[in-house]
Amino acid sequence: MRTALTLLAFTVAAFAADQATLDKGMKEEQRTCIPCHSLRIIHSNRLSRAGWNKELDKMAGWGTKYSDREAILEYLVANFGDDKPVAPPELTTDGTVKK
Repeated sequence: MRTALTLLAFTVAAFAADQATLDKGMKEEQRTCIPCHSLRIIHSNRLSRAGWNKELDKMAGWGTKYSDREAILEYLVANFGDDKPVAPPELTTDGTVKK
């Protein structure tokens, strides 16, 4: 059992993106996504790798040009994957949801 858990830990680590890739992905998000979308609409999604891949394909079909598609995919999955909790909405000082 212990060997299986150790193997699983190494397998997960092998698939996890390194910090440099995640940083590139965040910069790619700023460059390619923000001109058309707010961060809130992107960051409120929780999609699987296949889901984010489909979204990136859809955006490319609408004309988005990626300089590092793999980095943005890794960034989105690592931070907004379907295994991540949804952040609570941001509230204004009067308690209403920020728009």
